[in-house]
Amino acid sequence: MPPLTSKPIHFGTYLVTSSVFHLTPLSFAIVNLKPILPGHVLVSPRRVVPRLSDLSQDEVVDLFLTVQKVGRVIERVYKASSLNIAMQDGADAGQSVPHVHTHIIPRKAADLEDRGGSDAIYGMLEGEEGDVGEHFEQKKRKRPQFPKVDESTRHSRSEEEMIEEAEMLAREMEPSRL
Repeated sequence: MPPLTSKPIHFGTYLVTSSVFHLTPLSFAIVNLKPILPGHVLVSPRRVVPRLSDLSQDEVVDLFLTVQKVGRVIERVYKASSLNIAMQDGADAGQSVPHVHTHIIPRKAADLEDRGGSDAIYGMLEGEEGDVGEHFEQKKRKRPQFPKVDESTRHSRSEEEMIEEAEMLAREMEPSRL
């Protein structure tokens, strides 16, 4: 399956066209290079701006309608019972890529019991595990610099793995599947 568009899609300064699985005129959804949990994806506006307040009203509406639509699909595909939907709006809030983005993380009962319970997800997002910018930088450098987390259960994925997931999710986003 070819990419959804021949036009380049950027997440901040990073070219992510091959990771895009859903596209609207104003937003896109991408698979995550280093998901916190399986199915963790990102939704961003196509225009690269750092803060939610920088978006136009049309962009905000499209972004959140896209989050809602993608969330439904992620919950179904990953057999989740709930979702974490999170946005870090600015560097002081933990945003690591200066491009508005919303995390969608599928959740299941007791999925983080071994990490301290369901609220552990917030520390993971704010810590090295959620540092999307650093994960892209590592990929760009092509030499891993492992964060201080349990790397036996969480690794950066290959481009091929990400494309495979993006293609699968793109098929799931087709109107006949919704």
